[in-house]
Amino acid sequence: MPEVIFTGPAGRIEGRYHQSAERQAPIALILHPHPQFGGTMNNQIAHSLHYMFMARGFSVLRFNFRGVGKSQGLFENGAGELADSAAALDWVQGFNKEARACWIAGISFGAWISMQLLMRRPEIDGFISVAPLAKHYDFSFLAPCPTSGLFVTGEVDAVTPKESSDALVEKLQAQKGIEITHVEMPGTNHFFTDKVDELTGICADYLDHRLETDG
Repeated sequence: MPEVIFTGPAGRIEGRYHQSAERQAPIALILHPHPQFGGTMNNQIAHSLHYMFMARGFSVLRFNFRGVGKSQGLFENGAGELADSAAALDWVQGFNKEARACWIAGISFGAWISMQLLMRRPEIDGFISVAPLAKHYDFSFLAPCPTSGLFVTGEVDAVTPKESSDALVEKLQAQKGIEITHVEMPGTNHFFTDKVDELTGICADYLDHRLETDG
């Protein structure tokens, strides 16, 4: 998969990119887990979701937040990483001006950043949020959440307790005009240890359903 380098607010950003051969192919952006706890674009879940989108004809970009890998800059605990994500979406849109849909997927810390980007970019049609850090970060900006999407959490997540994830999802499910799907995987921790294939299958089933129903 081709390595790409593009310019972000803090300098160079490193990514991996797949360009679909179809002119109007949908696009997807994948945001990795917390950089200060080993999160990179090569995280197993990020990698697996990348190939899931590819298999469905998407043009897909995953990238390293500032200060990770070859990406320049320093970790900013939110604001900088959101700016990086906006630059990444601009970059992939530049190669796909006729894309018929736009999706975003985030894992853990990346889920929090992805939901913030979702609020700022009305062209995003759907989202996949894996193990969002609902206890550690404020999600109150989702008022209201602008589009339907999927949350996948682990039943025995010791990083983000079940109660925190459930409260976030229930708040969003109460909103009108969107549909929030929540799958809680039994016996699964925050990192989806030994469960990444099952997680990817859940995400794939949801995406297939949305692609079919959204047209």
